[in-house]
Amino acid sequence: MTLPAFLRRFCLVAVSACAGWAAPLAAQTPQGKGTATPGIPAYLGSESCAECHAEETEAWAGSHHAKAWLPPTPGNVLGDFDNATFTQGGLTARFYREDGAYMVEVSEPDGSTARYPVHSAAGIAPLQQYLLETEPGRLQSFDVAWDVERERWYHLYPDTDLAPTDGLHWSGPYKNWNARCAECHATGFEKNYDPANRRYQSTQAEIGVGCEACHGPGQAHVEWARLGVINRAFADSTDDAGFTITFSADDPYTEREQCAGCHSRREAFGDGNPLPGTAFDDAYRLALLRPGLYHDDGSILEEVYVYGSFLQSKMAAKGVRCSNCHEVHSGTLKAEGNATCTQCHSPAGNPDFPSLPLADYDTPDHHFHPEGTEGAQCKSCHMIERTYMGIDGRRDHSFRVPRPDLAAATNAPDACTDCHTDQTAAWAAAELETRFPDSRHRGPHFATTFANARANPARQVNALARIALAEDQPAIIRASAMELLRGAESPEAAAALAGLIDDPDPLVRAAAVGLQRFAPDIDKVQRLLPALKDETRLVRLAAVLDLFAAPIARLPQASAQAFSAAAAEWREVMALRADFPEGHLVMGGAALTMRNIPVATEAFGEAVRLDPQLVQAWSMLARIKAAVGDLDGARQTIAEGLAANPSDPLLLQTVDQF
Repeated sequence: MTLPAFLRRFCLVAVSACAGWAAPLAAQTPQGKGTATPGIPAYLGSESCAECHAEETEAWAGSHHAKAWLPPTPGNVLGDFDNATFTQGGLTARFYREDGAYMVEVSEPDGSTARYPVHSAAGIAPLQQYLLETEPGRLQSFDVAWDVERERWYHLYPDTDLAPTDGLHWSGPYKNWNARCAECHATGFEKNYDPANRRYQSTQAEIGVGCEACHGPGQAHVEWARLGVINRAFADSTDDAGFTITFSADDPYTEREQCAGCHSRREAFGDGNPLPGTAFDDAYRLALLRPGLYHDDGSILEEVYVYGSFLQSKMAAKGVRCSNCHEVHSGTLKAEGNATCTQCHSPAGNPDFPSLPLADYDTPDHHFHPEGTEGAQCKSCHMIERTYMGIDGRRDHSFRVPRPDLAAATNAPDACTDCHTDQTAAWAAAELETRFPDSRHRGPHFATTFANARANPARQVNALARIALAEDQPAIIRASAMELLRGAESPEAAAALAGLIDDPDPLVRAAAVGLQRFAPDIDKVQRLLPALKDETRLVRLAAVLDLFAAPIARLPQASAQAFSAAAAEWREVMALRADFPEGHLVMGGAALTMRNIPVATEAFGEAVRLDPQLVQAWSMLARIKAAVGDLDGARQTIAEGLAANPSDPLLLQTVDQF
């Protein structure tokens, strides 16, 4: 992998800021997987598993995992390619066959027309999406998809009519399959983006989520099964059966984190699939309960892919794992309807979870709806559903008790009025108080604090700090409280919560690290230097980013080495995000904190090239030019930004300053 020139320059400056102790960091090429990585087994493909694991293979073969990414064959393509057309706004798509190939002709709002062969298909239900190769190696997810149940073409974003120059257009960076989607639809995927040529040379061991996507590369296991011994070359990276990951009955966390790699809203640190068995927080940064993603009470708003919701639940705290409810190979639920829930929540209980209250919940005395109706389903009250991609219903996995009393203060959704649309949240709250007069599920809730903090964090410093310190709260809620606290820019809060840098949970530690950016420099350095040696990559990366601009010119040798190592990790992560506009925003911001104007200018410039609608980058480019005395250049930059974003208030505000 070749580092972008400006990233190499940034890293030299970042390290030389600690003059006298650190040599320039050499460009690194991250190791690949399989046989390219010494000591790591090779991927063999799911067919190598079938001989011994026929039952599991049969269950998997028809699953959504197996069908997550498919070649465009008549047996796989579900859409109507018999010269069908679809029009929305200025876009018209024609789906047809030519010489046996599946083709899409796209006429754009700007009048241009192009024809693309279908490279592959994604998914089998409730929709199927098609991937178009817009240039060699670059796969884009087309926004017109096939509704499998209704047998119709439809647009994933019916309220849009985007020109090809828009960053959110189907051909833009946010719809790029290589960078945004492929790793969760493939096995052993590596993105392999070349920033110098802006080209992809992506590879995978197998399209679709195969056996080795969860169990790890199979070479050592197959050799062990045939020979009865572990190949010494893989002894340090595999368990006694040749797997890089070990699933066990007494460890729910390994399984949950392996599933979470794809079933979560997160930012990846690597170039594709991490080796199965890699700890989640060493491979990803989980999105916290942010506005736009989650409601004030932590319930789902945007598509967040389950894990962040699940971590809020009592089930997660008690060690429930995905396979308690889902068959791991078919992906289906273990039972129909409420039976999935009553395998634990019943008068008989479940010996694996002895703290469960023994009670009959599958009765009108509990749910107050006629048996067999939608209202009598556990999921209707405890797993609200929201629809994404137009037709894909997803359930909230925080398994929360309905709190309609919070709706008025927080605008959080209310499971009761989701169905009883002719009623109000106040009605629902009164009904629940009447039916459950002794319920423990009333009173103070973090949602009220979060709602107020999202409006004015400075007025909620103490309340947010109490949530962050509350060890009985899930880690994701505590970390989210600290993320909201950043908006208050409070040195006092940074000091009060500095002890959480040593919290047992990495989400909490990383969030506490992020608060220290508002501490006085000497305190910041003292608190963050130990975090550079944290056992978790998530925490180390958070610490080094906030230390780049700190006064650390004369560090003890051990601290200097820790900083150098963490800086190298950060650089590698950023290099792997060279095709992400938002990655260049981060790079530009980090460069500015170090007063590295050339690197900041180049980073923000690449950001707007990738996404002309990234108005923050246009604004920063103009401010940089103005700061160095180039007012004409600043005005020209704003003019270019406004051409791509007419009447944008941030750009208009910026131009008024010049």
